[in-house]
Amino acid sequence: MHRSVYMLMLTGAAALSLLGLTAAPVQAQDTLVLKAQVTDGDGRITLGDLFDNAGPAADVVVGTRVGPSAVLDAGEVQARARQAGQSWPNPQGLRRIIVSAGADGESATQIRAEAGRTKEVLVFTRALSAGEIVAPTDIAWQPVQAHLTGGSLISDPETAIGKTVRTPVREGGVVRPGDLTAPVVVKRTEMVKVNWQLNGISLSMTGPAQKDGAIGDLILVQNPQSKKLIEAVVTGPGSAAAGDTAQNLRARALYSSR
Repeated sequence: MHRSVYMLMLTGAAALSLLGLTAAPVQAQDTLVLKAQVTDGDGRITLGDLFDNAGPAADVVVGTRVGPSAVLDAGEVQARARQAGQSWPNPQGLRRIIVSAGADGESATQIRAEAGRTKEVLVFTRALSAGEIVAPTDIAWQPVQAHLTGGSLISDPETAIGKTVRTPVREGGVVRPGDLTAPVVVKRTEMVKVNWQLNGISLSMTGPAQKDGAIGDLILVQNPQSKKLIEAVVTGPGSAAAGDTAQNLRARALYSSR
């Protein structure tokens, strides 16, 4: 009888110890702390804009701002934070979060002081949908309020013309590198001629591309005879290069994207 009671006590102690070990990480987990004043500088609202301690999730986009302010649903922000592996219990019970325009960390006084200043930047002259190609008439230099021009901007029109719009943009929106991508010139399953050069030897073959690609992208092309997949760099519509030429083109593309 005493032995059974003793074993029961040991079992209970082990269970409590196990529970303590499993509960400790949860207690030690940091929760997100909402900033007293929430601002963003480029129209893309991230967890880092909203919270002081977003850490590795700081770049996760939770919304966009068009104009001087934006209103976010607190429940949706909470869900996005959870998806990013973060916890925000919303202790204040907020229903909405208001995000004001301005560079991160600026005070409301600074934002108001800059509201009257303008800066000449490239903007879109019409709304464009994802996948549309930017024409010369789609962008123009216009004065924009200075506090809306933070972050990376495109300062050379030639850099934007001919590019494909990555996500929908609005008329009057500032042209930024993240809005655009190189246009697709090779479609998946399209027949592509691959020129191969190595140590002075030149060969060529034509086979189906395994994915879409823009100029400078690395794609796979299937050899119709051997059925093997060959890595090649897209050089233009329906054409790609492998071997020494491909390595040089790829290195140049990676360097220019920095």
